Amino acid sequence: MRTYLGYITISLLIPVLILFIFLSYQEWSLAQSPYHVLDERIPIESIELAQDSYIKAANGKVISEISTGEKRTYLKLEDIPLFLENLFIVTEDQKFYDHAGVDLSGISRALLINSQNKTIEQGGSTITQQLARNVYLSHDRTYNRKLSELIYAYQIERKKSKPEIMELYLNAIYFSNGAYGIEAASQYYFSKATEELSKAELAFLAAIPNNPENYNPLKHFDETKKRQERLLKQMVAEGDLEQAEYEKLIKSTIKLDLSTPVDLYPDYVAYVHQELKNLVASSEGLDKSLQSPEVAIRKKAEAELDKKVKKLLNSGVTIHTALDTKLQSQSKTALQSKIGVNDIEGALVVIQHHTHELVSLIGGKDYKKNSFNRAYQSYRQPGSAIKPLLDYAPYLEETDADTNQLVSGASYCPKNYSGDSYGMVTLRTAFAQSYNTPAIRIFEKTGVETSFKYLDAFDFKKVSKKDHHTSSAIGGFEYGMSPLELTNAYTSFNEGNYQPARAIIKVTDQEGKVLYKWKERPKEIWSQSTVAKMRQLLHETIISGTARKAYFPTEYVGGKTGTTNDVKDMWFVGLTANYTTGVWIGRDKPSNLQSIYSHTPHVLIWKDISQTAE
Repeated sequence: MRTYLGYITISLLIPVLILFIFLSYQEWSLAQSPYHVLDERIPIESIELAQDSYIKAANGKVISEISTGEKRTYLKLEDIPLFLENLFIVTEDQKFYDHAGVDLSGISRALLINSQNKTIEQGGSTITQQLARNVYLSHDRTYNRKLSELIYAYQIERKKSKPEIMELYLNAIYFSNGAYGIEAASQYYFSKATEELSKAELAFLAAIPNNPENYNPLKHFDETKKRQERLLKQMVAEGDLEQAEYEKLIKSTIKLDLSTPVDLYPDYVAYVHQELKNLVASSEGLDKSLQSPEVAIRKKAEAELDKKVKKLLNSGVTIHTALDTKLQSQSKTALQSKIGVNDIEGALVVIQHHTHELVSLIGGKDYKKNSFNRAYQSYRQPGSAIKPLLDYAPYLEETDADTNQLVSGASYCPKNYSGDSYGMVTLRTAFAQSYNTPAIRIFEKTGVETSFKYLDAFDFKKVSKKDHHTSSAIGGFEYGMSPLELTNAYTSFNEGNYQPARAIIKVTDQEGKVLYKWKERPKEIWSQSTVAKMRQLLHETIISGTARKAYFPTEYVGGKTGTTNDVKDMWFVGLTANYTTGVWIGRDKPSNLQSIYSHTPHVLIWKDISQTAE
């Protein structure tokens, strides 16, 4: 009895509500317009549907789909087949182009059926009401929700044209299995665009939203197919489809071809996500707050940044990157083949130093999505790989010394790696053979603070005042640096300038408008004289020094090895005509690598990649 009274009450409330609005208009206009109240309480100037974003490689290939809850790709109405639009109008809302959001006859019919069944079987909802429910409300079958739905639908009709409402509807409705909107459904179930679907396939998808659980094609294919046939038959009854075509369509074979989300090159993609946050923070002026010593200020900035990034990724953007997919695959293969199956790990970074683009990044020999990325999250002692940046280049920049200048290689503490004493040697020999004592002597001649002034220009995240001591001259830092940081710094030996290498070239919206782009400029670190001398020293290391195995005939090749105490880390960073590549080998829990040291895997990996890149 109570259920029956509820239906009677709701049937009376709807016309009373409408009558109240119109009869009270004159009185309300003297105080505040009812439209003003609606606009204030239910602002519907713009309806933004969350949709997928994409990360693309340099060749334009999608390498990652980013879905933040609702898998959706928005389509303009002109890109959606008219057949599908007509199908939904005939089967869901035949008076769509006539009503103002509410179809009273449809509601009355639904109320009658519901009262007879003593439950809510039909809603009598118009397409506009369904849009309101999908965008703003829940799917609870309650009368409060139903009344809210009516008001929202009325407001949507005031603010949007019929074509706009239809476009939003076809992009908002749920097609089961995480697919929202017709394009996501088309791509998921048939692995092709909506415009490529046959009428039979379109009608099959149109059968799902009425009850996404009952008509889930993966669980209830036959039920979905039966409803497709009922929808097509209804179109025939309304004169929107010929009987002959109906017979043909229902006999068409529906073959699902499920797609899987694109999720390639996880090492590189993980870094792109991190860089995106940095790009948005820089562009939105949040950098200073994020680095504030005040915890409250930092947390507020972090929350604001997360909100901005989430909103951006929900808007269907494309993140264009510099990734060289071929080089990325070959880098992974090189790392795996030279290390083998054991607990030894590695990381690799390749930078196109003319453009300052990060073209390849390997975070581990078998990196898994969302795991520890050694290329940019691991901070290790650099060993002798720091000498070009902290010892030799600052010394040459300050003194303009010749590379044939003599320096003492006699015993010192710390000693040379071999423990030998070499007497007077040239800077060229000391560098190529990676002697420790000459490096320390020129570091001290330049001065600790002066030397670190040059190193500070590279923004090493974990290098601090605590590192301003003699041991740092040969790599004895408190924390060290990441492979990405060290490789980045070596790019300065190309033309003397430094600019952080970036994975992201630009971020664009669906119309191709650039939303974010790095606006950095190179800063000069070394004079051309110092660059020329350093390139000579780096080249000598490969010709006659500790990295002879890295040599291959090309326009230019040069680099520097680095080994830490007890051989816990093995580095090689080097340059060719176009690329700067850095390789690190070690264990996550530092321990001795003497068993593989003589095989020089770090040098051979570098050679494999550099030959490929050039």
